Amino acid sequence: MDKHQIGLNAGKIWHLLANNNKWNYCDLKEASQLSDRDLCAAIGWLARENKIDFEQGSGECFFLNVNIFIG
Repeated sequence: MDKHQIGLNAGKIWHLLANNNKWNYCDLKEASQLSDRDLCAAIGWLARENKIDFEQGSGECFFLNVNIFIG
């Protein structure tokens, strides 16, 4: 895995999140068809760019959604 592939995977995740719904990890993994390692790297990329928000659910569950900036 290289930075280019991580960036491509991050773009794939970004497009899935673009519907502005909350996604849990398992649903995002299934929809993206990425491995755990690739999905985590893509989520890290988007988090570092401040493009996604995390929302804590019950237990260890968390949700992802886009962080939209206007202006």
